[in-house]
Amino acid sequence: MVEKVSYDEFGMFHENASEYGIPYPAPPVVSREFISVDGDRKLSALKWGTSEPQIVFLHGGAQNAHTWDTVALALGVSLLCIDLPGHGHSDSAAAFDASALPLQQNAADIATVIRALAPQAKAVVGMSLGGLTTLALARDHAELVRKLVLVDITPGVNQEKTKQITDFVNGPATFPSFEELLKRTIEFNPTRTVESLRRGILHNALQLDDGSWVWRYRRADAPPLPEMKSAVDEGDKRPSTASLWEAIQHYGKPLMFVRGMRKQSVVTDEDEAELRRRAGSVRVEHVEEAGHSVQGDTPLELAELIRDFVGL
Repeated sequence: MVEKVSYDEFGMFHENASEYGIPYPAPPVVSREFISVDGDRKLSALKWGTSEPQIVFLHGGAQNAHTWDTVALALGVSLLCIDLPGHGHSDSAAAFDASALPLQQNAADIATVIRALAPQAKAVVGMSLGGLTTLALARDHAELVRKLVLVDITPGVNQEKTKQITDFVNGPATFPSFEELLKRTIEFNPTRTVESLRRGILHNALQLDDGSWVWRYRRADAPPLPEMKSAVDEGDKRPSTASLWEAIQHYGKPLMFVRGMRKQSVVTDEDEAELRRRAGSVRVEHVEEAGHSVQGDTPLELAELIRDFVGL
C-alpha cells in the first residue's frame, strides 16, 4: 500500500505567516483560476483577495505561483500570481515557433490572463524567467505593464551564470520518496529553512500512483524548460534573450531592479551597469541577504520595496 502525503494547497499559509512574524487574524481569500489562452490550453493563477488585483507576479523557471505566498501575505492587498506555461497548474507552452521573438509566445499567454483577471494592475513583478517574460510583455503588450519590477534578472543572463540553478533543475527526473526529494532540495538551498522548503516541494511536485515524486515542471505534459542564453548555440534556433535589452531601453515607464547580493544571484556588476545604461531612471535595490530567489530568502524586504515602488 502506497502512503500518500497529505497536501492542502490553501492550508499552509499560516506557516508562512508564522515563520516571518506576519499577523494572521484569518486565512486569506485565495482562489485558483483557469483562463483559456488558445484552443484547449489553459493557464492557471492564484487570485488573492476579492477585489481587482493591484499587482501581477510572474515566477522563475522551475517554480510556480506559490513562490510568492509570503510576499503576498506581507503585502495584504489583492494581487495575481500566474503559473507560467508548463509550470504549476498551467498547461504546456504552445509549440515552439522559430520565427517568434524571444519569449513572445509566453508573453502572449500571460497577456491573455492579465486581460481576463487583472487588466488594471498597477505593476508587473517578474523574477528570473518571469522577469524575462515581463520584459517581453512590456515590449509586446505595453499597456498591461504600467510599472515593472525585475527580480534578480537581466537579459545578460546565460548558462554559465545559471549553472547552479540548472544543475538542480536537471537532476533526477523522479524521486522514490518525499524524503529523497527534500534532501536534494536542502542541499541546493542551504540558507532556507527546512519548513519553507517542505512547503515549496508540496506546491511544486506531484506524488505518482507508485509513491514516487516528480516536479510539476517535469511532468509528462510539460516541455523542456526554456534555456536562458546570451547567444544562439549551434543547432538551436531559439533567439537570444539578449535582444530584450532593447525592451528595457524603450520601456519608458517606472522600472525597479531588485538584485540579490549573495553568490547564488545570476546577475553580475556588468549586467547591472548595462541595465543602468539602458534605463537611466531605473531604481536599483541591493538586497544583501538574498541570493537569486529574493522572494524566498528575504520576502518581507522585497514586499516593502514593492509596496513603496508601486505606491500601495
